[in-house]
Amino acid sequence: MPAQIDFRRSSSTLIGHADELGVLNRHATGACAGNVGLVTLSGPAGIGKTTLLRTFLAGDACRDMSVRYGSCAKAVPGAAYGGVRELFGPSASDVLTGPDDLGGERPGAPTVYRTLHRLYRLAVGLMADRPLVLVLDDVHRCDELSLLWVDFLLRRADGLPLLVVLARRDTEPVAPAALADIAARREAAVLRLTPLTREDVGEMTRRFLRATAGPAPARRTTAQPATAGPGSVERRFTEHAAAVSGGNPLTLSRLLGELRAEGVRPDEDGARRITETGGPVVAHSVRALLDCRPPWVKDVAKAIAVLGEESPDLVGVLAGLPPAFVTQGVRVLRHAEVVAPDRDDLVHEMVRSAVLDSIGTDDLVGLRTRAALLLSDAERPPERSACQLMALPAVTEAWMPALLRDAAASAVNRGAPETAARYLRRVLDVDPDSVPVRVELAAALSETDPHQAAGLLEQALSRAGDIRTLAAVAARFGMVCLAVRRSPTGLRVLTEVLDALRAEAGPCPTPADRELLTHVESVLLSVGAAEKATILTVKDHAARLTAPPGDTPAQRQLLAMTTTLTAMDGRSAERTAEQARRVTDFARPGPESWSLITASFALGLADEVGEALDALDRTITHGRENGAVRTHVLALSARALLLHSTGAIPDALADARTSIEIIGEGNRGGGAVLPRTALATVLIDRGEPERAEELLTGIDRAGLDRFVIEYHWYLMVRARARWALGDREAALRLFRDCGASLEEAGFTNPVFLPWWMEAACLLAVMNRPEEAHEHVEYGAGLARRWGTPRALGSAALARGVITPGAAGIELLTEAVLTLAESPARAEHARAEYFLGRALLTTGDQRAAREHLRNAADLGQRCGALWLTGAARELLVTAGGRMRRMSASPLDMLTGMERRVADLAAAGGSNRSIAESLFVTVRTVETHLTSVYRKLGVSRRTELASVLRAPGIPDRHPPNGVSESGRRRSSD
Repeated sequence: MPAQIDFRRSSSTLIGHADELGVLNRHATGACAGNVGLVTLSGPAGIGKTTLLRTFLAGDACRDMSVRYGSCAKAVPGAAYGGVRELFGPSASDVLTGPDDLGGERPGAPTVYRTLHRLYRLAVGLMADRPLVLVLDDVHRCDELSLLWVDFLLRRADGLPLLVVLARRDTEPVAPAALADIAARREAAVLRLTPLTREDVGEMTRRFLRATAGPAPARRTTAQPATAGPGSVERRFTEHAAAVSGGNPLTLSRLLGELRAEGVRPDEDGARRITETGGPVVAHSVRALLDCRPPWVKDVAKAIAVLGEESPDLVGVLAGLPPAFVTQGVRVLRHAEVVAPDRDDLVHEMVRSAVLDSIGTDDLVGLRTRAALLLSDAERPPERSACQLMALPAVTEAWMPALLRDAAASAVNRGAPETAARYLRRVLDVDPDSVPVRVELAAALSETDPHQAAGLLEQALSRAGDIRTLAAVAARFGMVCLAVRRSPTGLRVLTEVLDALRAEAGPCPTPADRELLTHVESVLLSVGAAEKATILTVKDHAARLTAPPGDTPAQRQLLAMTTTLTAMDGRSAERTAEQARRVTDFARPGPESWSLITASFALGLADEVGEALDALDRTITHGRENGAVRTHVLALSARALLLHSTGAIPDALADARTSIEIIGEGNRGGGAVLPRTALATVLIDRGEPERAEELLTGIDRAGLDRFVIEYHWYLMVRARARWALGDREAALRLFRDCGASLEEAGFTNPVFLPWWMEAACLLAVMNRPEEAHEHVEYGAGLARRWGTPRALGSAALARGVITPGAAGIELLTEAVLTLAESPARAEHARAEYFLGRALLTTGDQRAAREHLRNAADLGQRCGALWLTGAARELLVTAGGRMRRMSASPLDMLTGMERRVADLAAAGGSNRSIAESLFVTVRTVETHLTSVYRKLGVSRRTELASVLRAPGIPDRHPPNGVSESGRRRSSD
């Protein structure tokens, strides 16, 4: 009878892997000192990962730490947060099923972001008293949401006493991209367990056989003859054992157990017996063990191998046995150490494989098919049944595709599009001509793999049987074309489909057809507006349309695009704002997120900054909570640029940094253009042009000049960086290139990238004002037509800097007064600077000092450190010095800075402030640094006295920005 071998390696003493244990111990020591650590551990099945982890957790290094260990192999397959539940047990269940205490607006289950944040708070709470070590085993079987949470925790873990250890089998695929993302974003220690050495095999042999295998003899020289003594026999025994087991501890344990049961000794006969045993040791051992048991025990083992940990009732139905027999069978198998001691599941995946391999192919297909039906009838999550179907060689029954599609929908709802895609690919194998399945698969891939989504939708277009289906698919295809930078292709398809749909719908379309027509037309405008090659065509098309009332989602999408295209011409700021409000007042994030982003863009151009920020806030919140990564990053970048235009530079910095963090520092593709240009824009005003230039150099510029928004932002910020670095000629060329390209694209709004004003200011500094007249007259004409305070103030500034004497001073004074009425606080500060500079050249030092002080004050309030420094330097030249602040010092703080300052003054730690505001600790530190600088304090304890000073208001919103528009959330 085979020996009862503990597949968990009942000897808890670690054999081999001492170096890896040392690495784990060092990281535990670091975590105890307050340094976050991450270790990834990998190796083949049975190599000893779990034993190493248990030895580590039982050792001295973890004695003073809170320890949480969980194995994803024990989690319910496909269950959301299964790995987290294994780590935290009932505490995780309370968080995942308890009431939404974070102020959620929707009933039912918390959104993804809120759930991640609540789990984060659970982990932080455990670290309040002791350092925490989280060990997640078998992460190759982990659900995406659990790995997403680990990533979420690590991003916010700077300064926390935390060690995360992730162990996986490296011969099986990991949950797509999730673990790779974690390792890529952290300085992770990567450990790969290798087979046991011959000395380790000898040590295990001695322990299992209780005989002296002896240490490996010293290496003999060629002059020394080989001996046939006991040492060489024991060495041959060890070598044979190492060769047959491959140095795998689990396989070796099973082999030695069988030999011990047979009374084999480490001698010549033992060595021959090892050779005879050979083969797949664990599989042979498990089969031999089951063959010695009654047939119904084997049936229980097979049912458990298929179902995993399940109720005795379901195991009994699958095995064809009463529950009492199942209970007895589990007891027998547990005694034989085939079933785990702490759960009703097999003890190791190698044992599961051995049991499954003992079942014939046809019988196993039958078992898995019945298991899928049983789980579905028992109302288990559809993904449990889907896991059974995914293990089949083919999906053959008529009911199977529908079940897989249900499981895919469930995976999408829980924020796991990669899992949904796997299920849908299997369905597509069965029905390769299915248009709905291709569309569902493309939708699951649209945020994570838009190129593959585009290919699927192109195939769906060729298979669509009727024009209405074709139109719906074409609209999806068009939006994906935006992501993969194929706007001309998308525009061509949408134009053809729109013409065909109009012909089919006739002159009096039904309400459903009218909505579909409007939807396709709105996507057509969105796609065509992306590139210079197509924007003029869609602008002409939009000019022939009547603006819809905005009563339906499709109407709001169309209204948002027609409004934005009109705003590009810069003809009526008032009409632009009125139409954009009809979108933002009724649109909802999600399917209408793009409408909100485009409408906010138009509102920002019309100086309606508060309403624009509100629309972006809603879009960002939705994207963050629902995993819409591309939309989230785009909206964050747009908000950063809008905040920068209002002079809320620290808040803009937080948003821009977050968008870069989400896409990854190394991303050079199309999705990185706006995040990088947004951050570079802010860094230049903060006096960091070198870092800005580095970011811009990292952009993939292949074909960038095709795009309307990205290319012109890139040119503008590159010009400003060159100017700040002293390369004025290059900056001037870039400003002019930007202007020529904008004119080619038909983008003539004066406040979108006012290159003409920048070129005028630069030429004034270069003492070549005569070269700027053409640029200034061009921009001033556009500004008069648009008519907003920002546009008119910019025109007065541009004229003033190139006009000498009293006339120039009069124009600059007009610029100061006009920009003071606009939301452009940084431009107001700049106008004050140039007015002070002009007054200084006329010899009016007193007036110059006053305006230079104003420029420095305003620049400091905005966080525009470069302008503040330049104004102070010129102020010293004028014989002045900075006056004491006469107004409230909090006038200089942005909205988020004031909230952070209030919480810090009340005694909140950086960590608690970050948790309450849903931002990162790094963001809080950025804001506090800015607060200290602006208020002239050096430590947190001084904040309370400044905030309690007489006359300090509770709030001071930036000029032109509504209170709601100031609420920033940068994480």
